Amino acid sequence: MHAGAQIRLPPYHFRPSETWRPPWPALDWTLTAAEIAIGRGLDDVRGGGGAQNGSSMPPPGLLHAGLWLSRAMSQCVLEPRPPGKRWLVAGLGNPGLPGTRHSVGMAVLGQLARRLGVAESWARDRRCVADLALASLGDAQLVLLRPRRLMNANGRSVARAAELFGLTAEEVYLVHDELDKPLGKLALKLGGSARGHNGVRSCITCLNSSAMPRLRVGIGRPPHPDAVQAHVLGRFSSAEQELLPPLLERATDLLLDHIRQRSQGPFSGT
Repeated sequence: MHAGAQIRLPPYHFRPSETWRPPWPALDWTLTAAEIAIGRGLDDVRGGGGAQNGSSMPPPGLLHAGLWLSRAMSQCVLEPRPPGKRWLVAGLGNPGLPGTRHSVGMAVLGQLARRLGVAESWARDRRCVADLALASLGDAQLVLLRPRRLMNANGRSVARAAELFGLTAEEVYLVHDELDKPLGKLALKLGGSARGHNGVRSCITCLNSSAMPRLRVGIGRPPHPDAVQAHVLGRFSSAEQELLPPLLERATDLLLDHIRQRSQGPFSGT
């Protein structure tokens, strides 16, 4: 075995050829060179000292598996599952570019965190390359997510978080900008196509589903097609910034009302 090798442990027997998905969130289980060296040393004494004192040593490879499992459990911290529903709410955007039209989804997440009292609880999660905050909404739990990847790759962070928290695409809300609606207009839609939005397209690809509810926040479309890129990556004007606080409040209300309704039982609508 060499550095970078990976070990998979089935429930009862160690069979390197067998694939097993652990019940805890998937992490990076690659052993370091030091750990592999320790494992080799332990395997080397398997027949020596153990035979002399009459004790039996584990079969070849099992010590490697033990090192792997010990390291895995030491890194794995699971959030207890709440008694009610759990939802993921992702604000799409570009990290490092707050205040731009393309990152208005992240602005909504900021307001949502303030409303839920977790604005100071954001923490970077290296597993999904995103900032996460957990909040309660009645019996439900909300996982708030702000990707730390560029918009075109936001889906990788969203899909990884959904995997870690055991959520389906229907339990993932996307909040993003919408060119085809004027600033100040909101629409909440259940599923559908990406409608040309690269962040939504990335989420559909990575989640392998288009069932995610989306809160679309209007930013308006410029009159000339050539100006679209500069428009979405540009900052809101002074006049537009005056409209943002009530817009963020209404967006938060719409999200929370929708999630409350769905948390109570089966929900249908657009």
